[in-house]
Amino acid sequence: RMRRALAEFAYSTSRSWHSVCTGSWPPLRSVSSQQSRSMAPPGEPKEHKEASTVRRDTLLAIQTAAQQRWEAAKVFEVDAPETGTVDMGKFFGTFPYPYMNGLLHLGHAFTISKLEFACAYHRLCGKRVLFPQGFHCTGMPIKACADKLTYELTTYGVPPKFPTDEERAAAAQVAALADSTINGAPELKDPTKFAGKKSKAVAKSGNAATQWGILKLSGIPEDDIPQFRDPLHWLGFFPPLAKEHLSLMGCGVDWRRSFITTDANPYYDSFVRWQFWTLYRLGKIIKDKRNAVFSALDGQPCADHDRATGEGVGPQDYTLVKMEAVNLEGKLAPLANVGRVFLLAATLRPETMYGQTNCWVLPEGQYGAYRGLNDEVYIMTERSALNMSYQENLPVRGQPECLLKLTGQDLIGTALRAPRAVHPIIYVLPLLTILMNKGTGVVTCVPSDSPDDYIALLDLKKKPKLREKFGVKDEWVLPFELIPVIDIPGMGDRVAQVLCEELKIASQNDTAKLAEAKQRAYLKGFTDGIMIVGPHAGRKAAEAKGLIKDELLAEGLALPYAEPEKQVISRSGEECVVALTDQWYITYGEEEWQGLTRRALDGMETYSDEARNSFNHTLGWLKAWGCSRSFGLGTRMPWDEQFLIESLSDSTIYMAYYTVAHILQEGDMYAAVHGAIKPEQMTNEVWDHIFLDKAAPADCAIPTPLLQRMRQEFNYWYPFDLRVSGKDLIGNHLTMALYNHTSIWSDRPDLWPGSMRCNGHLLLNSEKMSKSTGNFKTLAESVADYSADATRWALADAGDTMDDANFETTTANAAILRMTRELAWIEEVLAPGAGLREGEPSSLSDRIFSNAVSIAIIQTKDAYERMQFRDALKAAAYDLSIARDAYRLQCGPEGMNRQLVVRYIQVSTQLLAPITPHTSEHVWGSLLGQPGSVLSSGWPVADTPDFVMQRASQYIEDMIPTLRKVIQRAETPVRKKGAAEPPAQRVVKGTIFVAERFVGWQEVTLMALAKAYQPATKDFASDVFSQVVTAVKADDSMAGKSEKDVKSAVLPFAKFKMEEAVKVGRQALDVKLPFDECQLLLDNQAYLMRALRLEVLDVALASDVAAVAALTFPVDVTTAYPGAPVTSFTLEPVAQA
Repeated sequence: RMRRALAEFAYSTSRSWHSVCTGSWPPLRSVSSQQSRSMAPPGEPKEHKEASTVRRDTLLAIQTAAQQRWEAAKVFEVDAPETGTVDMGKFFGTFPYPYMNGLLHLGHAFTISKLEFACAYHRLCGKRVLFPQGFHCTGMPIKACADKLTYELTTYGVPPKFPTDEERAAAAQVAALADSTINGAPELKDPTKFAGKKSKAVAKSGNAATQWGILKLSGIPEDDIPQFRDPLHWLGFFPPLAKEHLSLMGCGVDWRRSFITTDANPYYDSFVRWQFWTLYRLGKIIKDKRNAVFSALDGQPCADHDRATGEGVGPQDYTLVKMEAVNLEGKLAPLANVGRVFLLAATLRPETMYGQTNCWVLPEGQYGAYRGLNDEVYIMTERSALNMSYQENLPVRGQPECLLKLTGQDLIGTALRAPRAVHPIIYVLPLLTILMNKGTGVVTCVPSDSPDDYIALLDLKKKPKLREKFGVKDEWVLPFELIPVIDIPGMGDRVAQVLCEELKIASQNDTAKLAEAKQRAYLKGFTDGIMIVGPHAGRKAAEAKGLIKDELLAEGLALPYAEPEKQVISRSGEECVVALTDQWYITYGEEEWQGLTRRALDGMETYSDEARNSFNHTLGWLKAWGCSRSFGLGTRMPWDEQFLIESLSDSTIYMAYYTVAHILQEGDMYAAVHGAIKPEQMTNEVWDHIFLDKAAPADCAIPTPLLQRMRQEFNYWYPFDLRVSGKDLIGNHLTMALYNHTSIWSDRPDLWPGSMRCNGHLLLNSEKMSKSTGNFKTLAESVADYSADATRWALADAGDTMDDANFETTTANAAILRMTRELAWIEEVLAPGAGLREGEPSSLSDRIFSNAVSIAIIQTKDAYERMQFRDALKAAAYDLSIARDAYRLQCGPEGMNRQLVVRYIQVSTQLLAPITPHTSEHVWGSLLGQPGSVLSSGWPVADTPDFVMQRASQYIEDMIPTLRKVIQRAETPVRKKGAAEPPAQRVVKGTIFVAERFVGWQEVTLMALAKAYQPATKDFASDVFSQVVTAVKADDSMAGKSEKDVKSAVLPFAKFKMEEAVKVGRQALDVKLPFDECQLLLDNQAYLMRALRLEVLDVALASDVAAVAALTFPVDVTTAYPGAPVTSFTLEPVAQA
């Protein structure tokens, strides 16, 4: 009943949202007149509001028609071919199913676009393409949102009346005052410091950060929001909208295979249970008690996807050294009869404890004395005490008992007995740089090996007024000198002092230098240091560290302790701790399993070295992973049903489930109605048969044809060829997916992942997307604002590396203008009377343009294959249209060739189909009248490209703006001060002088550069200038010249040619151009005269003495060289009207 209700609700939601998107309901957010005007593409006149979206609306109409056509033809629904069917290959790509706790936004769309473009490209090439998409509902995100909404409505009413900004600020100030009061006395503050800004900033976050506000911004009516207190309501509401919005974007998804996770879907639930039974049987899942990042509010470990902040953060292990207070005096007197009192100092270097000279606290820091085990009392911060209580180091889990509140100043001067210290008594001293959000707030001082400790102790010794300020007596400080503990070859046994003196660190204020010294001291001490004290003298410090820690723990002189490496906030809004938890773990990091997974990584395409390095790094640190939870949504651990499987662990091989989902769920993402196969029939043995090629169970109730069909689907589609994802998932999901594949299919490397392609995050107009700042856009909003194709264009242009990409709204608007102008041009040239030239292409301009089309085909294909979609867009849209515009100008009054124009339209339509499928479909069918769909029309065939011709053509196109500038300068006479206005003149004739080849020292320079050129990197050897100068000095043309003169003449030319070679390659270093420059100019003489508006244009060789002598305006033809001719212009007065 629950599943049927979810499905019915999802259907009604989808229809309602479709009404919103098609305009029969009010829009999600009103569009101001300013925003409406911004819809007009750049370069268009600012029309009135009603007419400003005509171009965009044209694309939306084309989009709707194309999507209706695709839906009717079921073009994205694809099955494994029947035996004997002609097959051109398959492509199976996936995107991690998104969490269904909100609408899909442009960040989702950016990553999905990478998969969508790749799938569309391979579909265009004739492959069977499978792009399925499920939706993730497992774990805490949905439950946390529902719980947050419940709290808001319980606390503030329905609808909620949240506090105003002023009320929040007042409450924050009251809380700050309460926090600053200790033991009934207000803490003294520096009156010059203002401490209220942070609380006010937090207070001004307003209602946008509330769950109510977030749902309201998502377009949900206020009357409907209370229903979201039920987590299952989210499952029925958001997945259909995600499907709707991805369809609006034009994604080629086979929606028959869509599903939601959790036990609300019994088929997927059965699949995950089988996966875990398989891992359990293989010994990959064990039960153990280990430290894990833990949400006290949720009462369970907080995995990466259960976190609002702190993804990837793990526990940091410390040793807490128990420093016993000898005399309980002053503020410590109330503890005299409670038990032994210890200051707990957190350290990462227990091997250095022999060198302790004192203990540090933060004078204004807030501390407490907490009841410990065995009648002991521990002094530390409240935060660290809470962590300890979850690690079985305090009497009551989660409830540290504070016996006495203290400040650091209360502790200064306390005499201590420190484990392993040479001094029988050391004292508590002030340190102003202690971070109270790290460790326990108590720090032991080892000045021989810690630069921070050395400088701080030196400051106290040298500055009597500093001691006086904090009430420090001389005898607590002055007698204590450095105690050598570790000898480092080349640095001695006082590394902190050596580094501080070397770096000239004068005080604790030299923070940057101290950070450098600390890093060097720790690294060298740990890797090269040799212990020189204690029973482990002679051992390497790295070896002694663990031994000394174990000894301190065994003797009761220390306690184990862990806390999150950085702050972690759960989705429930609480700061997490580290807790010792008894749960199920997947044994990632196991040596043999890790080796197999590294082998899978070696055979997998990652598309960048950065991604591969990130995978290798993750494989190096990822160890046992807690895979069980007590609360949330999901699948029960099959052998221990008190636990749920956490959200990252049920998401590692579900790509295999896509291959059979449509057969099991019959196209219903909720599996509300069970068809020919019942969930209970999907036993472990049946899953083994489908995925592991084991024999079908003898008592299987599933019809044999259906079993065979499921096996056929899996065997055809698997492995997946591509998985796209944000780079942040390398540290968990993607690496875990590799691990699970190499375990479940350990003997089938052919079923391991084919490739994983990762990208950075998406910025919106160069700023981070944020709902609170308003710089945020959902996928549906973007499609409504710009159309699907303009959105896809801007996504393709946003970037293809692992750096953060940038979605520019100006690019989307420009795409609207570009596409609609192109449509208008196509309609114009295909209409009768367009002035096109009939017959076969025959002219030089025809050949150049045809060659440009072939090169665009090749370059675009190469870009799609490399998944460099910005490069594909450049080649298919920008470069090819530039070639078309140049061709149109070159043809002049004769007109363009009809065959070539039609070929250009067909090719550009096909090349852009993966990025702008709706517009391409319209051109293909409605304008070109081609049969079928452009989506599967086949990759266009290219003629053999002539790159020399391309270079020659570019030479001509570059020549025109260069000569225009020269002509402009020639026609602008210099006006002398006080003189009359010179008569206007115009250039009527030009003579271009061409050099056939580089000669003399230029030729020698090029030969030397070619020798130093490195093709792999398009760079030069480090000593390239030395090679060039040496070669040129030996040339006869430089005989008798000094080295300075040689460099002055040669190096500017060499640098210029080197820059050119970096751009275009080795050909820039040739002594002759690969084409006849003189003949090329003569062949394009008419085109150049039209473009430059010249009456006469002559071309001659620089060696033609007669041509040079005949010039009216002489020029130095010796400065001409290949690719850079010299031009002389003839001017005559402009006739006066």
